[in-house]
Amino acid sequence: MSGVEEERDGVRLTSLDQPLGDDLGVTKGDLVDYLDAVADRMVPLLAGRPLSVKRVRPGQAPFMQRNVSKGAPDWVRTVPVWSEGSHREIAQVLCDDRRTLLWLANQRAVEFHVPFFRVGEAEPTGLVLDLDPPEGADFATVVRAARLVRQALEDSGLTGAVKTSGSKGVHVVVPVRGAPFEDVAAATRALAARTERLDPELATTAYLKEDRHGRVFVDSTRSGQNTIVAAYSPRIRPSLPVSAPVGWDALDDVRPADFTVTSASDRFPTEWAAELPEPQTLPADLLAEGHTIPIARVQAMHEGKRRKRAQQAADEAAPPGD
Repeated sequence: MSGVEEERDGVRLTSLDQPLGDDLGVTKGDLVDYLDAVADRMVPLLAGRPLSVKRVRPGQAPFMQRNVSKGAPDWVRTVPVWSEGSHREIAQVLCDDRRTLLWLANQRAVEFHVPFFRVGEAEPTGLVLDLDPPEGADFATVVRAARLVRQALEDSGLTGAVKTSGSKGVHVVVPVRGAPFEDVAAATRALAARTERLDPELATTAYLKEDRHGRVFVDSTRSGQNTIVAAYSPRIRPSLPVSAPVGWDALDDVRPADFTVTSASDRFPTEWAAELPEPQTLPADLLAEGHTIPIARVQAMHEGKRRKRAQQAADEAAPPGD
């Protein structure tokens, strides 16, 4: 079945009345209409940044795509990027206009992930502390952790903006300037550590899940080539919730489920562009502290190997069973 078709901005949109994907509860047209409604707000956040998208198809598992689709129109801009995962150069889309956003929507691209850098610029544009609540925690728990992050920022002479992740968590984003990638990564680690010290019973920087013990994980690892889901991006969950800019004053009064592709476009408490502070210079003491903190993923890898060796030694030393 071909379904409903139409054309917008020269882009042919197909199967608009069909289910977007399995068990999502929305049509492809719902996704297209939402992305079109927020295009003026969303495109400036994507423009100039190598884009990774997460796509859906009925009958298939969702999949992340970095390389541009074969047969893309010649007006879709791309940039060559070296892929560590596939050990080759790929062409990533630059979503610089509404037409490209609509084309991606027609490809059933649901999630839009961008790095903290623009093509042709040598320095990162920001950092993020990604707050991941423990299983079963309510949203109020992660809001409390977000306020700890805000306090850690204020104590460091910085300010940030807050948005829902579109899933269970919260992102606190800090625009920065004048620092190389290693320094921004170090500052993110230091801010996470300072957040944890404010209330170690609520927040943790423990990368290994078994070490979190019911606390909110303050993830400091989304720097460098890593990405963050863009503000206004939908997420692949039932009803397609979106990553919503909420503002610090409204944070206690919202829930992630309040914002979906069928309800959110005219209900955001604030606009992301209005919430984001001007890029800030990172304090020297923050950088110095951060450079003393091991990279979480690397530390977790070594700790995991150490625990495995210890367990193997314990198993070998145990007396044989009956």
